[in-house]
Formats: sequence, C-alpha cells, structure tokens
Amino acid sequence: MMLWDHAIASALAKGEAIETGVPSQLVVEDLHAYFGRTHAVKGLSLDIAANRITAIIGPSGCGKSTFLRCLNRMHEVVPGARREGRVLLDGEDIYAPSVDPVEVRRRVGMVFQRANPFPTMSIYDNVVVGLRLNGIRDRRVLDEVAERSLGQAALWDEVKDVLARPGTSLSGGQQQRLCIARALAVQPEVLLMDEPASALDPASTLKIEELAKTLRETLTIVIVTHNMQQAARVSDSTAFMLAGSLIEYGPTAELFTRPKERQTEDYITGRFG
Repeated sequence: MMLWDHAIASALAKGEAIETGVPSQLVVEDLHAYFGRTHAVKGLSLDIAANRITAIIGPSGCGKSTFLRCLNRMHEVVPGARREGRVLLDGEDIYAPSVDPVEVRRRVGMVFQRANPFPTMSIYDNVVVGLRLNGIRDRRVLDEVAERSLGQAALWDEVKDVLARPGTSLSGGQQQRLCIARALAVQPEVLLMDEPASALDPASTLKIEELAKTLRETLTIVIVTHNMQQAARVSDSTAFMLAGSLIEYGPTAELFTRPKERQTEDYITGRFG
C-alpha cells in the first residue's frame, strides 16, 4: 500500500541513510510545557543526533513550536509559561539552576518563521550585533565574523558590496538567510529552525533547504515544518507530534514509508481528521 505521494517519494529517494551509532547532542527526558493551565507538550522524550537534521511534523497547534522553544529556554520568557522535565545538551541539563539561559541561547541558536532582521540596523550590523552585545569591538574581528557568517548562510556574494544597506532592504529569502547568519555569528552548536521557509517562494525555500543540509556538517539542526515534502527532502530523522504528544520518531525514510502507528499513517496519507 502506498503511504506517500510522488513528491515525498522522490524526496526520500534523494536522501541519505542514517548511520548507526551517531552520538546524541540533545536528550529530552519527559518534557512537559504549559501556558497557564494549557498543557502544550505532554511527556515528550527523544534523543537528537549530533550533526544531523531532525524534523518535527504535525498539525497546527500540536505543540511543535513550543517544544522547539523549550530546547533553548525561550519558552520560559513567555508570561505564564512553565516547564517540567529535562533537556540535556552534551550531557548537561540546560535548566539546572547553575546554567545561564543567555549562554544556552548562544549555544542553541534559533531562526523564526518570519525573517526578523533588526529594522534600524545595516546588513553588517545585523550579523555582528550578538558579538557587540558580548563586548567585542575589534573591527577586524567583526569583519571576519561577518564575512564568515554570511558565507556560511550562502549570502556573502549577494551582499558583500552593500553591507551598509538596511537589512530590511533585502528580499524575503535573503532576510531569512541574514537571520541565519546572525545566529551563526556567535558560533552555536545547535540551530533551531521554526518553519523557516513557510513565508518564502519555492526558489528561496530551496536555498534554505540546501543551506540546512550544508550546515549540518558543523551543526545539529532541529526544524519544525508543516510541509511533509520538506521534511522528507532535508531531514535524517522525523518526529510526528499530535495534541502535544510524541506519536512516532525514527529515521525519516522509515517513518514515511513504514510508519508504526496508525495515527502517523493517517497523517502522512492525508486521512488525518
């Protein structure tokens, strides 16, 4: 029985197999997240492999973005929000009392659904703002970081001659890559991407996907997407969430072609709901 459409099958055919024995960089243990009385994430546990792309899929409102924000302590900045359970980064609980949340967010960067360059800053200043906030003023260092980060974000060649222009002068896809460069400037170990291409055209979406596959050589990436074809194209493993719970998690090719749970199969084949 065919459980996926042609586009997903084609994407999977171009993918790579997941190696065994890859170490976990993030380990989530019995994670619960709340907004007031709303129980948004319910007892979620999973290991996220280092230098791989993990996709989180599921219907709107299932807790995907809330889960993602728990991975770098962004959830706790929301009024009325709280969390239970543990998130281990390289074996250390990021919620331990001795851990600085600012340092967590440096090590675990985040790119949001809509590009959000700082409107009053130039392209250059948008990239190096994190370094300046950390007290770095050496222009040579800032220049090196700006060029490296924009290069990593596949944007340097497009903006190297217009670095003084406002970040908001760029196209939507370029602005999103600028935000990725800004996140990369502080040299994170993990990059969280919350539907980074949902507001972009197909050409810009492809650039973001190709960028993610390149960045996994040096970073661990967790991407939330509502687009199952995108998950099939870019990810090594996929987690399916429903109503705040983790229904199934495994290698992307296996989850899409041989799902173990009926709810996963129903969602993939469009019978959900």
